[in-house]
Order: sequence, then C-alpha cells, then structure tokens
Amino acid sequence: MTTATTTITTTAPPPEPDRGSGPSPRWARPALYGLLLAVGLAYVYNLSASGYANSFYSAAVQAGSQSWKALFFGSLDSANAITVDKPPAALWPMALSVRLFGLNSWAILAPQVLMALATAAVLNSAVRRRFGPAAGLIAVAVFALTPVAALMFRFNNPDALLALLMTVTVWCVLRALEQGRTRWLLWAGAAVGFAFLTKTLQAFLILPPLAVLYAVCAPVPVRKRIGQLGLSALTMVVAGGWWVAIVELMPASSRPYVGGSQNNSFLELTFGYNGLGRINGEETGSVGGGGGGRGGGGGWGETGIGRMFNTEVGGQIAWLLPAALILLVAGLWLTRKAARTDSARAAFIAWGGALVMTAAVFSFMAGIFHQYYTVALAPYIAALVAMGVTVLWEERGAWWPRAVLAGTVLATVLWAYVLLGRTPDYLPWLRWAVLAGGIAGALGLLVVGRIAGRGLAVAVVGLSCAASLAGPTAYTVSTLNSGHQGSIVTAGPSAGGFGMGGGPGGGGGRPGGPGGGDGGQRGGMQQPPGQGQAQGQGQGNQQGNAPGGMPTLPGAVTAPGGTGTAFGEGMRGGGGGGMGGLLNGATVDAEAKALLTKDADDYTWVAAAVGAQNAASYQLATVEPVMAIGGFNGSDPSPTLAQFKKYVAEGKIHYFVSGGGMGGGMRGGTAGEGGGGMGGGPGGMGSSGTSSQISSWVTENFTEVTVGSATFYDLTQPVS
Repeated sequence: MTTATTTITTTAPPPEPDRGSGPSPRWARPALYGLLLAVGLAYVYNLSASGYANSFYSAAVQAGSQSWKALFFGSLDSANAITVDKPPAALWPMALSVRLFGLNSWAILAPQVLMALATAAVLNSAVRRRFGPAAGLIAVAVFALTPVAALMFRFNNPDALLALLMTVTVWCVLRALEQGRTRWLLWAGAAVGFAFLTKTLQAFLILPPLAVLYAVCAPVPVRKRIGQLGLSALTMVVAGGWWVAIVELMPASSRPYVGGSQNNSFLELTFGYNGLGRINGEETGSVGGGGGGRGGGGGWGETGIGRMFNTEVGGQIAWLLPAALILLVAGLWLTRKAARTDSARAAFIAWGGALVMTAAVFSFMAGIFHQYYTVALAPYIAALVAMGVTVLWEERGAWWPRAVLAGTVLATVLWAYVLLGRTPDYLPWLRWAVLAGGIAGALGLLVVGRIAGRGLAVAVVGLSCAASLAGPTAYTVSTLNSGHQGSIVTAGPSAGGFGMGGGPGGGGGRPGGPGGGDGGQRGGMQQPPGQGQAQGQGQGNQQGNAPGGMPTLPGAVTAPGGTGTAFGEGMRGGGGGGMGGLLNGATVDAEAKALLTKDADDYTWVAAAVGAQNAASYQLATVEPVMAIGGFNGSDPSPTLAQFKKYVAEGKIHYFVSGGGMGGGMRGGTAGEGGGGMGGGPGGMGSSGTSSQISSWVTENFTEVTVGSATFYDLTQPVS
C-alpha cells in the first residue's frame, strides 16, 4: 500500500516555481494595460482609410449581415450563389459587427483590431507566466511593432483570426504541460479545430512539434499522455468537422456552390486548392503557379531557405527573425540540463517549433504564396525574443550570455541596415542611426555585467532595444499611415519584388508617393468607396515569369471604372476587367448604381459579373446581391451555362456586367489550358470555361447598355 502511494506521488511532481506565478510587481498590470491601450489606439488610427479593404471578403460580410444562411456558409451574396474560397469562421465576427453597426469600414475592420489586442493579451499571459512580467511586455511590444501584424490586424483577410487561434493553441499546450491537465489540451484541440474553419490546413502546421512536445515532456505517465493527445485530436475533429459535415452532407441544391472547388466539394477545396496545391503548385483554378523545388522560382516568387529574408518578404516579418533563431538556440542551450518536464525549455520548444515549422512550409511551398501570410510568424518571433532576452539577461554575470546578447543585437541591426537599404528613399538616415546605435549597444552589453551601476544598465538596454526595433517601428508607422485595398497587400514602404495589383499601401507603395523600387508593385489600386480609382503603372518584375513581368495583351478588356494597371505593365482594366478586376474590383459610379438599384426588389440578383472582386464592388455599392460567376477568378464551373440560362429565363438576374475575372482561361497556374489562353472578350481574360461561355452567350443575345464608364447587358431585353 505504501509503495502504491509513493508511485502516485512521484508521477505528479509539484509545479515549478515560475517567475510569473507569484504576486506581480505593482507596475506590471498598469504597464500591460497601458501598452494594450497604446496598441489599440495605434491600430485604430486611420483605420477607415482602407475602405472596404479586400472587397472579396467585405462582400461576403455584407451578405452575411443580411442572410443567416449566407453567414453560415460564407456566401459572397445574400442570395447564396457561391461561397468564398475559405471556410467562413473569419467572416462571422465581421458580419455580426455589420449587423450591429451597419455596413462601413469601421464595422468590418474593428473586429480585426480587437483580435490584435486579444493576441497580444494571450501572448503576454503565456510568456509572463514562466518568464515574468517584463518578458510579457517585451513580447507584446515586439508583436505590435511587426509591420505585417500592423497590416493584417487592420485588414479583413482570415489571417488575423488564424494568428490569434494559433497563439491560443500554444498557450493552452503550455498550460497543459504545467501539471498535465487534460482540459487545457482539450482547449488546444478546440482552438485548432476552429482555426481549421478559418484557413483550413494551415491550422495544422504547428501540430507536429506541439504533439511531440507534449508526448515527451508532460508530467504524467506515458499512457495518460497518449490518451490525452487522442482526446485533444477528437476535440479538434469535432470543433472543425461539424461545419464540414453539414456542408458535405447537405444536398448541393440546398446550399451555395463551394467557391474555389471544381466539383462543389469543400473536401476537394481543402485538400486541393487550399491544401496540397499550395505545396506543389498545382492548384486547379489558380491564377498563377509556383516553381516548386529548392531554389526554384515561379509565379509566386523564389522558393528556398532564404524566402523569408528576400526582397518580397523580408521587410514584412524578418526584422527580428535572426534574433529569434539565435535566442531559440541560446534558450535551449541554457536549459539543456533541465528536467524532462522543465517549463522554460518546453516554452522554447513550443514557440520555436511553431516558428520553424511554419516558416519552413512558407519557404518551400511552390503554390500560391503571399507576403502577408507571414503574419502567422509574428507571435512566435515575439515570444522567442522576449523569453531569450530575459533568460540571457538574468545570466549576464557570465561572459557568454553577454556575448550572445551583444551578438544578437549586432546581427539584428546589421540585418535592419540591409532591409532599410531596400527602400533607400524612405528615411535614408535611419539605417545609419540604427547601425551606430546597435553597435554602441552591443559593446555596452559586453561590459554591463562587469561594471556596476543601474543607470548604465538601463542606458545600454534602452539603446539596444531602440536600435533593434527602430526599423520595424518605422515600417509599422508607414503601414498605419496608409490605406490598403485589394487582394494582395504588403506592409511598409515599397521594397520592390513582385506584387499583384496594389498601389500605395495596397501592393507595397509608399504613402504619398509611387511604389516601385526595382520591382513592379505599383498598379491600379481600388480606393475606398467614393474616392475614385487610382492609376499606376508598374515597372515589371525581377523575374521574367512572374505576374509583374507579363506583357501587355492587346486583347485585354478595359473594364468599367478606370484604366489603372495591375501586374506591372500587364493587363489593362484596374477597374474591373482583366487582372485588375481579378484583384482589385471596379469603381462604381453613381449612374451605374442607380441603374442596378432600380427595381432591385424584382430580381434575386441585380446583376451577375465574372470574378468575385468585380461582383463584390457592385454589391458593396448597391447593397444588393450580385452573382459572382466563376468565383474568385472566374474559373470555378458555377453556374453552368445551362443554369445561367435558367436563371435568366426565370427573371432572376437583371444585368450582366461586362469584363472581369479570368474566365476560366487559367487552370492550375497555366495560361491557356485547353486552348483558352488569355485573350480578351467581354468575359474577361479567358476564352474557355463556363464563364466565357456565359459571356459569349450574353453578348450575342442581349442588349448592351452603357452607363457612364460602365457597360452592362440587360438580361430582360433580348436582341431582336
């Protein structure tokens, strides 16, 4: 009996005395609240400058605010023709906000800012619990000053909610590791499941390192660890699978078409276009392919180990990435002799594993990749920097922790010097100030542990922090001062490289001036409602086969709303046709709005348009359902020509909008598959597929109506 009692006691050791477990200093809570308030105020500043931001998602938010069915499925219009090409969880908070406060920029984007504050609070809690309040504050500051975080937590793409849920997942796993509590692991599984409903398989990237960490380091018997992981996996499946089951089991006739899929299947979308297709570059229905392979290149940029540091991505996320990796190694070395269940080492493995796993996938994925995806790395980098700096500072009495701290600061400012050099016209003095301050701070760190004096230590630490954070802070301020619209956005001033669409702030352009550098990130940018259409002209691309370097196509369509160019000097029609319509939508003038809203209640859809961005622009302007033929880029086979003819015969669609989308001419990243090519015509850039079939049928059989700069076809007036 005595032996059994002893066995039970030894398998559940008492928790370690964590730095954050005792009473917090009196300054800790006010400092945290003050920092969160500062982040909130900074992130809401100039928020409405982005207008509807990504009109693709804003249209779905508007639809969800009018129809509960559209809200549930993530439909692009309240009549439920087709969904967005992602699951709908990220749309739900925004749609509920619009239901409460009406359709406007603040109602759409304010929930994203609240997600930033929630992410910062969870990050602070996770880091502070083991490494103390100062480390928690450092983590919040580093996270908030990451340029891509300032971009995406003020934008309406799904990435903000995904980053929040991934941070919650790591926090829950770390809580579970403290005493082997099952409930925390179940919460982690629920967070991952909900993250799957946000951005499908990207939610699973951090699972391998976290699962292995818990299986090895949890302070409970092996059999219990395995059982807990199984229960967590089951929770994940239930939390993410209930919605999938409803969509897959419901008759297709009773729900909208699954956008982004070729067979009206969410599972196909998950494992194809949004899954393996992103890895191998073979996304059916994609607007461009990847190059695949180590060191390879393609339509989405160079792949390989240096991708996170290149001219297209580095300025978004990589400012403190070298520091995070250095401090990860240092933290693991410091805890190398700790017990198996040591919580400090577990924290380094958890955050470090999440960072390395996600960055590796981003670096080598050959399919669709956008710079803003890297916002997922921001919390991981922030945690590692905060934890690493804290533990090394506590060990500064020894020479090597001081040397590592000094080396980290030196590496950070040298890298910042390089990054700032990529935008030489933006604060040209800053790179030299960062370099000088960083060198001085690094030298000071080498001696601060041997020379007494609190004042000297504070000065050295302050100088080192200022030098290390000055670069990302400047880019973050640039981001906050800019509006961002369209499908592909970047933070900070332009650093060149490839960019699809954009304009100042939209595709990497500097506030108050043209984008550019040595790449092609200018192009037509959609302005907030009522502000007209900006025009820009890119200068091509560093890679001949990237979208920015596409030649001008003589057959490309000039769409309603403007002639701004997207994709460098490529396709015309920044207002609604060609690539501009694909990525940035259309400008809808008062005459077009009046035409579409007249007798709107007599129709299910006031109009139909090829491509979701094109349709979204008209829907947001009229607040009436507009059918997006072919989904995002016009390549989805929905509706078929027969279905469209049936809708027209039943009087459900009033007008057809000329121009927009890909028209099915690009499949799997290859132009012209099946003879489609990228020719012109009313349906957009493709001449094959259902979108082009519908376009051809409409133009041959119905009356053309020109209103202002826009061209429509009245589907109630056949050609005599």
